Amino acid sequence: MIQVTKKDGKESTENLIRRFTRKVQQAGVIQTVKQGEFFEKPLSKRDRRKKAIVRQERKAIKAKKIKLGQR
Repeated sequence: MIQVTKKDGKESTENLIRRFTRKVQQAGVIQTVKQGEFFEKPLSKRDRRKKAIVRQERKAIKAKKIKLGQR
């Protein structure tokens, strides 16, 4: 569970809410809830995971090329 406490007595509630929403987004809570909203067949789950792996590999290759100055 994500908890946010005041840094000092003067911190406003808006800042608390902003920090809380940022932590929730970084933790991926909203994404997991949205993924579980509808039933997904195991086959399509596998395909989605494979596509995600391919995307990550492409992104890593692209970042490596940029770092080397090839792009």
